[in-house]
Amino acid sequence: MTATLETGTLDAAADTAAGWHRVCRLEDLEPSWGEAALVAGRQVALFRTGAGEVFAVAHQDPATGSHVMARGILGSRGARPTISSPLHKEVYDLVTGECFSTPGLRIAAYGTRVSDGFVEVQL
Repeated sequence: MTATLETGTLDAAADTAAGWHRVCRLEDLEPSWGEAALVAGRQVALFRTGAGEVFAVAHQDPATGSHVMARGILGSRGARPTISSPLHKEVYDLVTGECFSTPGLRIAAYGTRVSDGFVEVQL
């Protein structure tokens, strides 16, 4: 999936200035599955983990530089949602980007929200 920002209202322009970008409809994301999107020139991996819960991280694996994180394995550490790299299985917190398995690694984590049925990512 390649995302483009939908504009057309003053509110959309204001949100873009604040760093929010409309990516796709919530229903376009399959639960427990990752999708890659191009958002304002950045490759982002999106994960829908619940009915309306969506997380976004950089699509680039910090350990290898490969753009593969949308194909990672979703999980959790206690109540913290995680994504494991599909290549070397480093485990990252989906909220903070902290790497649990390899000290010093970190993945960019982005804010998300659902507005009027659309997923928006804050870069």
